[in-house]
Amino acid sequence: MDKGWMVIGFFFIVVGLPVMLGVGGDMFKRWLKHKEAMTKALNEQTAEKAAQYAAQVERLEQRVRVLERVVTDRGTTLAHEIETLRDQPLN
Repeated sequence: MDKGWMVIGFFFIVVGLPVMLGVGGDMFKRWLKHKEAMTKALNEQTAEKAAQYAAQVERLEQRVRVLERVVTDRGTTLAHEIETLRDQPLN
């Protein structure tokens, strides 16, 4: 083997390879940190949506309870109950 190639190979192993591995490791750490930040943002967004859906379900359940009470309550007239409900705020 030519002595020039041996020097180049030695230089690559001693200097080039560690430099490339160091740069590659740093790039991997940055990529991993980015993925963690994206996952955290997605989790926060999902939790916020879940809270909104829970609040909406609660409002709908309240409305259903009111409608059940209106339908099953024989002591009051339906028209009067509907008019009373129109005056109440939804939230």
